[in-house]
Amino acid sequence: MSHPSITSQASPRPAGLWQYLAPEAPRELPGERAIRMALRTAHIATTGILIGGHFFGIESARLLPWLWAAVATGAAFIVVELYGSCIWLVQGRGLLTLAKLVLLALVPVFWAQRVWLLLAVVVIGSVGSHMPGRFRYYSVIHRRAFAHERRG
Repeated sequence: MSHPSITSQASPRPAGLWQYLAPEAPRELPGERAIRMALRTAHIATTGILIGGHFFGIESARLLPWLWAAVATGAAFIVVELYGSCIWLVQGRGLLTLAKLVLLALVPVFWAQRVWLLLAVVVIGSVGSHMPGRFRYYSVIHRRAFAHERRG
């Protein structure tokens, strides 16, 4: 899995809270590669079941455990990202995740269109996960992509 290596270029980074939230080198979580693999697998499985259930018109009550499992695995994945560095929030990959959350929040409002909204979330996730690093790691705050390296 690729991760950003945060390096300062022209200007020094501000001290204090920002330095803790977005360290020069992202923090590494022990066993991170295995954790990411397990979370990604569980998230893909639970969201696939959830979307399939909606597609085939399964009653909502039967899908509720899968919804909670999808939420839990997605939230855990976000926590792993933020643990490394909160710069993730202003990079292409974090912004796409936030866009997915907005679409998901629209599901209860536009219930009749939920399958299309859920499919849009899948498309954003798939494209976002496989787009070039210059877009995935581009920070809208810093106006540049942070280099990324292979870990693990």
